[in-house]
Amino acid sequence: MSKSLFVSMAFLLFAGSALAGQPYGLVIHGGAGNVTRERVAAAGEKAYRAGLEQALAAGYAILEGGGSAVDAVEAAVRSMEVNPLFNAGVGATLTRDGTHELDAAIMDGRTLKAGSVAGIQHVKSPVGLARLVMEKTPHVMMIGEGAEAFGKAQGLELVPNDYFRTPAQWEAYRKLKASQASPTTKDTVGAVALDRRGNLASATSTGGMLDKLPGRVGDAPLIGVGTYADNRTCAVSCTGWGEFFIRTVVAYDISAQMAYTGAPLAKAAQASLDKAMKLGGDGGLIALDAQGHMTMPFNTKGMFRAFHLSEGGTGVKLFGTE
Repeated sequence: MSKSLFVSMAFLLFAGSALAGQPYGLVIHGGAGNVTRERVAAAGEKAYRAGLEQALAAGYAILEGGGSAVDAVEAAVRSMEVNPLFNAGVGATLTRDGTHELDAAIMDGRTLKAGSVAGIQHVKSPVGLARLVMEKTPHVMMIGEGAEAFGKAQGLELVPNDYFRTPAQWEAYRKLKASQASPTTKDTVGAVALDRRGNLASATSTGGMLDKLPGRVGDAPLIGVGTYADNRTCAVSCTGWGEFFIRTVVAYDISAQMAYTGAPLAKAAQASLDKAMKLGGDGGLIALDAQGHMTMPFNTKGMFRAFHLSEGGTGVKLFGTE
């Protein structure tokens, strides 16, 4: 046997062994902004659980097959973008003008590359467009018509703006306008993953706040705020009242605490969430660290959430009592 062949075989055996012993997993959320028993009862608890299970299965199958964390989080979020129960893609909230403006982001913890989009009105999958920004441009963030023109050039499917509208969202918008109440927070969807090579990734997608002013951008597409991933620390996706997450840079703050003080994931996540919530509003987040530990803190009545960890079981939860 030649020396080069021996070295190659030894490397493959080592790599295979490393893959076999590496924990992996996926954690997802479907929002914490408006998760009440009344809302769940209207659509059916079984339907919400099924939607979370479907998204979880889509992403976890990729990890189980040896696929990347980036592929897994995109697949999970895409699943929720086409599910009308969640505020991302189909089922997105409406702006004050009665239109839909969607935001999304994705980040690769291995390279620290990231892509995000905001104010999207016609691209069927905002998270898919965010990934193309990450992989096909030198940029991190693109907005509005320029982002959509780039997506069209890349072959992404474009849809009429009313494609995103559902009867439930239109009714919520109509009632809010009739009552002349203040704009309300709404949910976001997101996913964090750790793959069998030890790489982390995060993705988030949202229709934003119900009755928001056209042009408003929340935390979801802002890297380090609603979305962040770094192999050295953790992957994070946030949900809730974005203005407060923006002011305290929640997602990066969790990573920074872990990097600079050695704080464990759960402690860092709770501390960062508390900082944002002291300013007002409400919300939650999901996070996964490089060792496969997860946390899902929130301060609302519930948060649509689910997880599947190779060394930690699986579960789907909606309310704080679960």
